[in-house]
Amino acid sequence: MPKIAVIGGGKIGEALIAGLIAGGVPPKDIHVANRRPERGKELVEAYGIIDFVDHQQATDGTDVVFLCVKPKDTVPVLADLADFIDNNESDTAVISMAAGVTLKQLEDAVSAGTPVVRVMPNTPMLVGEGMNVVVPGRFVSEEQLDSIVELLGMVGDVVVTEETHMDAVTALSGSAPAYIFLVAEAMVDAGVSLGLSRDLAKRLTVGAVSGAGAMLSQPDAEPYELRSHVASPGGTTIAAIRALEEGGIRAAMYRATEASARRSRELGQG
Repeated sequence: MPKIAVIGGGKIGEALIAGLIAGGVPPKDIHVANRRPERGKELVEAYGIIDFVDHQQATDGTDVVFLCVKPKDTVPVLADLADFIDNNESDTAVISMAAGVTLKQLEDAVSAGTPVVRVMPNTPMLVGEGMNVVVPGRFVSEEQLDSIVELLGMVGDVVVTEETHMDAVTALSGSAPAYIFLVAEAMVDAGVSLGLSRDLAKRLTVGAVSGAGAMLSQPDAEPYELRSHVASPGGTTIAAIRALEEGGIRAAMYRATEASARRSRELGQG
């Protein structure tokens, strides 16, 4: 098992730590750096990892460094780590989990030849159901890529793609859970408006969303086919679908994903 540094123990960092440990990585092989010592203590108590306040020390002797910090902090933090990563005995791979930060920006911040990987995660990794889209840099070996895919597979599904797709990936994967949560919130409120208790409305909504997701995940499942199976001619569902279409749900989704992709590009431009 590789020795791992996680720089930033927020929600994504903690989800990664929990998944790695559940996947068999020994807690003592995981170094976690946090600015706040109290946060480090929380993670030590919860997972038994080794915590650091100094992110440079956290990378010492590690094989893989996950950067789980905000996009605006990613390149400065990586630049601070560059010499320490370069001095490790192993060919340490750097993995950025930040939206919008390009491979060029990452590779420019480290020594030439440093293996760098860009990843777009999403928050369902908190429950082991994440989607991690991976773009390897120029100096990442096939063996390193396989190892990184295996590690990320401990917190959900993994797809390897090209960097030209990453703004769209951010819109369709990284940001997308929030779209689903917004729809679910609206459904709960609609149920309350129809006279249901909020607890019952939430239970029915969660059941519908999780069940629909399970159906969509089946091989060869197509959204339009699944929808048509529910929407009987002249029935209740088709009446609801018509109302949603008249309300512009498709146009709103186009605008939302375009806005997310555009913001991802802006982050990449600094």
